[in-house]
Amino acid sequence: MVKAWYMDNKMNDPRLDHHKYPPKFISQNELYEKTGVEYFKLNIDTLETDGVLDKIKKERDYKYEDELVILKECLPDYEERLKAFYTEHLHPDEEIRLVLEGSGYFDVRDRSDQWIRIEFRTGDMIILPSGIYHRFTLDFTNYIKLKRIFSEEPQWVSYNRPADDMTCRKEYVRKLAKGFIAVASQ
Repeated sequence: MVKAWYMDNKMNDPRLDHHKYPPKFISQNELYEKTGVEYFKLNIDTLETDGVLDKIKKERDYKYEDELVILKECLPDYEERLKAFYTEHLHPDEEIRLVLEGSGYFDVRDRSDQWIRIEFRTGDMIILPSGIYHRFTLDFTNYIKLKRIFSEEPQWVSYNRPADDMTCRKEYVRKLAKGFIAVASQ
């Protein structure tokens, strides 16, 4: 089960779990309702044979995938890349990430612009909707191996906040105001 909670926005170290007081955890359903972020738990040991990921990819028309290792020894310009990942931004397409090894955090904004931190560990897959402001950081393990999945050939375009005039952002805000449960059931 995914762990997600509201963050204490006064803390400055992105790798801390960001809560001075006991965190206000939210459920997987609340995460979806408040942000549109979808969560899946996959078995990494049977990933190639159980068909679960293949079914998701087929249903959502995902066609491309690759892997990324974020480790100081493997990633050129490691410190600069971590800073870029942690800069609040959005993408015009969904962002799909599956953790193959390691751990980290995705932070997303709810409808009242509060940060929600999502702990991301081996077997966790999340789908961030197009137009959502978010950021990513490692935890203190300083290592993650991700499968990145795409519906189209990767463009690798991100837009730092503010990007409120973008069509994808306007569409996301419209869905957020309407409610993701209502949108998902249409």
